[in-house]
Amino acid sequence: MQQAAVVPNQPANKSPSVEAITGQCLCGGVRITLTGDHDPRIGACHCRMCQRWTGGLFLCFTAAAVDVTGEVARYRSSSFAERAFCPRCGTHLWFRDVAEDGETRSYELMPGLFDAANPWPLRSEIYVDRAMASVRLQGDHRRKSRAEYEAENPFVAGDLV
Repeated sequence: MQQAAVVPNQPANKSPSVEAITGQCLCGGVRITLTGDHDPRIGACHCRMCQRWTGGLFLCFTAAAVDVTGEVARYRSSSFAERAFCPRCGTHLWFRDVAEDGETRSYELMPGLFDAANPWPLRSEIYVDRAMASVRLQGDHRRKSRAEYEAENPFVAGDLV
């Protein structure tokens, strides 16, 4: 079993959930159990890298502790990120935000892996000015453009062309 510590991205006014939930990839070869706090709200990203990885829109949530069983393939997609997927069925598992020293800043897990995530609301959306016309999201949630997000996150080198 692979243990992965995950750092939540919680606003001060939102209490995390401590309910242990389990999800899996499409073939069932990788199982992920949340063993600690997690934010039961979804974040969305419309950057070009996420569009290429997902085919349109990256959705994720953060968690405090995760147990992973099964083989996981990893791809270092940028100087600050690693993306993981099941090597058998190709299901996307997580995006790991990596500090310059290689330490994990956070894991952002794919909500579709977890049946319990179905009712979770949308928390935030980034790169909204890069959203594909077919996946523009409605609702009352935080939104940031490419310029706004990158100004607050200087470790992000910029979106793909």
